[in-house]
Parts: sequence; C-alpha cells; structure tokens
Amino acid sequence: MQSLSKPAVLLCACFLCASLFLPRESKAQFSGAASASSALSIPKADVIQPEALQASLQSGEKPLVLQVGSHVMFTQAHIPGAQYAGPGSQPSGLQLLESRLAKTSKAQSIVLYCGCCPWNRCPNVGPAYHRLHDLGFTHVKVLYIADNFGQDWVAKGYRADKGE
Repeated sequence: MQSLSKPAVLLCACFLCASLFLPRESKAQFSGAASASSALSIPKADVIQPEALQASLQSGEKPLVLQVGSHVMFTQAHIPGAQYAGPGSQPSGLQLLESRLAKTSKAQSIVLYCGCCPWNRCPNVGPAYHRLHDLGFTHVKVLYIADNFGQDWVAKGYRADKGE
C-alpha cells in the first residue's frame, strides 16, 4: 500500500470532515458559495492570525483555545492547551461547545479554530462563532487558517500536541 503525502492526507481529512460532519442540506454549500454561518461571515476584527495567537500564547495572555473541528484531527495535532469542543457544523458539536462553556464567564477571551480545510470552505468555525455570540460571549476570536492546520500552524514551526 502506498503512503500518502502530508498534503494529500490533510486534503483527504478536509473532505472526510465535510462528508462526516455536514448535514445533507449543507453539503451543496460546501462546494461553492459561503453560507451566512461560514468562516467568511466572521467580521475581520474577530479574526486572529496564527502569528498573533502564537505571540499571545507565549506572552502569558492565554485565551481559552477551542478546536471546533473533527475529533480525529484534534488527536492528530492541536494547539498546546487547546480543548476539543465538538464540530461546529453539527447540532451535537454546538451542544458540546455550549456544555463546555456553561460555567465560563461571558467576558473570557476565547479563540476558536478548526483547520480541516481552506478558510473559505470551513464548515465549523462560522457556526461555532455565531453560537457563542448568540450566547452572549463578548471576546471571541477565530484563528485564520488559510489552507489547513498542518500548513498554517505546524509547518510554520509552531508547537502542536498530539492525543487528547
């Protein structure tokens, strides 16, 4: 059996993420236009670049970092200290996110990220971001992952943890 390169594995993971976690009616949106709850609907002021998050994590100003993509991707690699909060594209994932934050101050600094696929196609960060705003959280940012977590975080030399 031939092994796949890292970009091929990440691309496969992206499509796996979309096929497993998107409701049937949303799959058509995945292939084209951005829906109201896509990453493209997040205001630019609430988007944080990888360099800025890395600097924040190193400075001691540690926000609560939540991965809102697939659990498989989280166990393969995630930002150190990040917690898994369920796939934002699924009702069960949003419920897990809400449960995770039930006792958290609405003023807590939170950074959401997924990294399954290119920013303009991510099915997870938009719904998670909007849900947190609907719940009254006031300091929510979303990590800008242009292509995928491997390319935009790991390949830049930023530390990543594996496992739970």
